[in-house]
Amino acid sequence: MSFSCKNDLSNDANKKSLVEEMDTIERRSRAAENLLIKLQDLSKKGFAIGHQDATSYGLNWRHLDSPDSIKSDVAKVSGKFPAVYGFDIGHIELGRTHNLDSVPFDVMRQLMIDAYKKGGIITVSWHADNLTSKGNSWDKTPTVSDLINDGKLQQTYTLWVKRVADFLKSVQVDNEPIPVIFRPFHEMNGSWFWWGEGNCSVEDYKVLWQGTVDLLRETHGLNNLLYAYSPNKLNPNDDYMKYYPGDDYVDVFGIDIYDFKNSEDYIHSVVHDLAIVKKVAQEKQKPYAFTETGLETLSTPNWFTEVLYPNIENTGVSWILFWRNARVDHHYMPYEGHPISEDFRAFEALPKTLFLEDLTN
Repeated sequence: MSFSCKNDLSNDANKKSLVEEMDTIERRSRAAENLLIKLQDLSKKGFAIGHQDATSYGLNWRHLDSPDSIKSDVAKVSGKFPAVYGFDIGHIELGRTHNLDSVPFDVMRQLMIDAYKKGGIITVSWHADNLTSKGNSWDKTPTVSDLINDGKLQQTYTLWVKRVADFLKSVQVDNEPIPVIFRPFHEMNGSWFWWGEGNCSVEDYKVLWQGTVDLLRETHGLNNLLYAYSPNKLNPNDDYMKYYPGDDYVDVFGIDIYDFKNSEDYIHSVVHDLAIVKKVAQEKQKPYAFTETGLETLSTPNWFTEVLYPNIENTGVSWILFWRNARVDHHYMPYEGHPISEDFRAFEALPKTLFLEDLTN
């Protein structure tokens, strides 16, 4: 059961085929279709380098404090801007002016447009609050059943999705919403989010995903979004497709794997899990990516060139997204003066790492 009912199709096979074809065309804007093609083409050349909140803030700077210039820790260290820009719209659902990391949504919109105009790829996650408990995404109070199937909070959740839609519609170039890779309800096979393992049933998770997409597509008319499915690192008995909401609701496959200062374990997971993602994506004929990764504080010497690159070089991922640079004790990309900066510059020079200028040349 979803949030909205589909119109019944005629039994006439030709009419049904035509309706389905029209539905497919309308489901994605031309810009979204072009982005899908771009992701496929990228994977044949290498993988685009992404960074969460790349131009919003970094170590000892915030875009808000100097809005006339676009900065990036990646660019300061390597001389090149990232090719993929991650943003999070957590708290848009509450009608707030700033996201959960204190980035104003007006600034976020500006940075998304700037990156897109320069040829960058935009990916958006959504750390939504827990509507039942009023806690944050990490509050594991069961809530999904309240949001679906005429649950007591479904009407309020529908308003939350409207606020998401209104914001994503507002990120425009030439009066058209820019294409965005939207990655909601990620890492669902982990237990740390309210939509995660043990906090809702598999079936309810799928209904939540499908209903959210239906609202965005059908109620709000957003056809500029590509939807990314990204479980967390797989445990030995995990099924990558356990929470999969269906081919009509997913455009891109991904996975999130972090190095928790155990490079041997990290390498094993990267090799093993990306092979599974690749197999599924190729069978479904959809692009796939390394949707989140990193080593907090980058304390392992030569991590980029010796731990990461050799193990993703030939995986065929379209992009890799490193998490954010918030503080000295919480960062995933080097900043000016960082001990690993030279290794990152060597990483940038390797043949398959693609930065912004590599996408536009």
